[in-house]
Amino acid sequence: MFESAELGHKIGKARYAREAPKLREALLQTQYELKEHGSFPVIIMIAGLDGAGKGETIHFLHKWLDTRLLQTHAFDKPTEEERERPDMWRFWRVLPPKGSMGILYGGWYADPIEDRVHNGRRSKNANLDHTIDEIVELEKMLVREGALLIKLWFHLSKDKQESRFKTLQKDPATRWRVTETDWKHFELYDKYRKIAEHTLRRTSIAEAPWILVEGEDANYRHLTTARAILDSVRARLDAKKKKIVAPEQTIPLMPPLDGVLILDRLDLSLRLSQKNYDMELEKWQGKLSLLMRHRKVKRDHALVAVFEGHDAAGKGGSIRRVTAALDARDYQVIPIAAPTDEERAQPYLWRFWRHLPRRGEVAIYDRSWYGRVLVERVEGLCSEADWMRAYDEINDFEEQLTESGNVVVKFWLAISKEEQLARFEARQQTSFKRFKITEDDWRNRKKWDSYAQAVHDMVERTSTEHAPWTLIEAEDKRYARVKVLSSLVEAIERSL
Repeated sequence: MFESAELGHKIGKARYAREAPKLREALLQTQYELKEHGSFPVIIMIAGLDGAGKGETIHFLHKWLDTRLLQTHAFDKPTEEERERPDMWRFWRVLPPKGSMGILYGGWYADPIEDRVHNGRRSKNANLDHTIDEIVELEKMLVREGALLIKLWFHLSKDKQESRFKTLQKDPATRWRVTETDWKHFELYDKYRKIAEHTLRRTSIAEAPWILVEGEDANYRHLTTARAILDSVRARLDAKKKKIVAPEQTIPLMPPLDGVLILDRLDLSLRLSQKNYDMELEKWQGKLSLLMRHRKVKRDHALVAVFEGHDAAGKGGSIRRVTAALDARDYQVIPIAAPTDEERAQPYLWRFWRHLPRRGEVAIYDRSWYGRVLVERVEGLCSEADWMRAYDEINDFEEQLTESGNVVVKFWLAISKEEQLARFEARQQTSFKRFKITEDDWRNRKKWDSYAQAVHDMVERTSTEHAPWTLIEAEDKRYARVKVLSSLVEAIERSL
């Protein structure tokens, strides 16, 4: 794969002087057009071998582009805060918004390749391939969300890398750029190349192929990089102008032939007396409080609790009984409403990634990422292709959460259509509860059957081994609150 990047490509000073000004002007103009008209972000991945000119290329891009519209992020070893979240968390935090460019120096490729190179016995090929699979899913998702992902791999042959290191060391002005670590990496060149080539082959996908850049000659390297970025962004902008849209093809979901949906099987007659409720509430709140202070939970785990359910099903009351058992410093309740302008400028899952808890902490989502397969599906706020692919994207997201130590507990609070009407009317008649009933609630109620089908499909497709759904019979609020608390306790105990 690297042979084409070892041909000794060079561009002379005269040709560079002729081509560079026009290319620079075109690139800058395209950047402004992206800002003005672009409905997509541009993510530029800069990765490759030591000494191949990655850092110099980033300085070059900063010189040619308007840095007010350009974010650059370099990634070293994860910080303590980053290690307490899923591996991809630190990359999600810095994704550029629509209309702008972002450079990721090393990006999500540096760590898995270097880990495999330097920790060969402890880091197996299977581990690398698992990470590669996660990367491919992430990149496909970003592209489907509209991002333009440009991946540039800077390469040098072994001889050229050694020669470049020696040349840099001879010049007092550049000597500092070659470290002892660089020479240690050079000793592992053959292994690094083999692992890098394996990774690039697996991740050069149709949605985001790798562009190989030979790093020996600065003129060639700079013009190749600039041309790759210009051509890619220009092609996307022109396609947007012409309204060229790839056809979306989906296979429709079939409802059960007998008409019985998952929620139909719940026993909504379950009740709990006030006396038993008081005893059970104290019991499970006490257990939850003790568990969240357990040293192993504090050290290795975080709790992510997702609350979904019918309007007026009692999500808020259940959440308050959970938070009453927790230290106020250790939890955050994240209410999810319609996305803000900032959130609409990012991929769909971005606003959920940003709130993930550190170890020992709790994130409670009052509504969640399931909005895409519920309200957005039913109300027609996204295309069928968008909500259909969301099932797999959500499952992948939750799997990453659990693999990094999060205990994910998902609740659907269910009530009957008759009970919902009674609660709506009671809210309208109670002065301090009127704010809890809106026109949206009444409009959603008219689509009860559509939501019931959407909930059935959601549970069927996203109740996984690592993050199963817990269905809560919520016709009786006391019963629902106790079942929520006991389910949280049992999930944490299983993690221990």
